[in-house]
Amino acid sequence: MSSLWVIGLMIVLIVVLLFVGAPIKPVRLAGQAMVRVGIGVMLLFFFNVFGGTLGLYIPINLFTTLVSGFLGIFGIVSLAAIHFFLI
Repeated sequence: MSSLWVIGLMIVLIVVLLFVGAPIKPVRLAGQAMVRVGIGVMLLFFFNVFGGTLGLYIPINLFTTLVSGFLGIFGIVSLAAIHFFLI
């Protein structure tokens, strides 16, 4: 596909969404998921900053971010336990 087709398709999609309206529930769920992923990244960052003094480090990747974002503090604790006991 050339870039002209992609731009044209995006313009048609925007026009259709302006007339029909965006579905609210999927947009809200995607927004909430992005907020949780952001919180997961921040939790992992602060854990790595403070856990580095104890020798604990959890890599920041998609899996660990999703676990810490959706499970919160319990996710960080479980990832730290996995790192401590298995690695």
